[in-house]
Amino acid sequence: MQPRRLQPPAPRPGDPRPAAGLLALLLLLALQGAATMPAGPGEPEDPEQPQEARPPRGILQQAARAALHFFNFRAGSPSALRALAAVQEGRARVDPKRGCKVDLVFSTERYNQESLLKEGEERLGKCSAHVFFKNQKPRPAINVTCTRLTEKKKRQQDDYLLYKQMKQLKNPLDAASIPDSHGHIDPSLKPIWDLAFLGSSYVMWEKTTQFLHYYLVQLTSVKQWETNDDAIDFDYTVLLHEFPTQEIIPCRIHLLWYPGKPLKVKYHCQELQTSEEASGTVEGSAVEPTELSNF
Repeated sequence: MQPRRLQPPAPRPGDPRPAAGLLALLLLLALQGAATMPAGPGEPEDPEQPQEARPPRGILQQAARAALHFFNFRAGSPSALRALAAVQEGRARVDPKRGCKVDLVFSTERYNQESLLKEGEERLGKCSAHVFFKNQKPRPAINVTCTRLTEKKKRQQDDYLLYKQMKQLKNPLDAASIPDSHGHIDPSLKPIWDLAFLGSSYVMWEKTTQFLHYYLVQLTSVKQWETNDDAIDFDYTVLLHEFPTQEIIPCRIHLLWYPGKPLKVKYHCQELQTSEEASGTVEGSAVEPTELSNF
């Protein structure tokens, strides 16, 4: 006699089928996993938090230019002027409500390359900077530190030599068109150009935004004033080339300079495109030009 096989109980009405139950369990586990997974690349975890962005090359260059304008102005020394060599590394962090913060490292070189060849000094310097662009507003906040600069004693000697040279002029300087139409600067006018570049650095920093930057093109007029004190006092008009608009912006600048003392600048610019005017006044810093901040 063969044993009777047991048959599985027939499903009752309303009971889920085994396959449907398994699918429901898998779907529940998948939903729980998705809820606990961190956001993937390009998916911010919290839209209210600042978003880490891979910055385009342009924003790093823009931040380096702004930091260097600020550095040159605050250093207050024609002999310590630096030019941008290259951006080495950097990153940007974007807060849609506040603006863009850029941390970067860049190299610099002597602005006056002819003096470099004579002295055999180190060509490159290195700067690290934190730059904060307040959305589309001008005058970015900057903290910049630079190394491998001109030796302090040498810089002071060069500045005083330039100062003496200008003070010993028999007649106050009155010049126009520096450089000339061929791009040439007479050697006797080079100190004036360097001082004008120093004062213009303040204007270019203050006008820079996340999207606009400036280059000094020409001094259209320069007038030195006789003073009762020791400072060099002169007015000059510059043409600034605005990028990327390609506008040429004329600015009148008044500058007071004495070696080792804070640089004083007043300016007034005419915005050609909008017929608006911009102006400002500031007194620079006489601190050692290694770490400078306006945060």
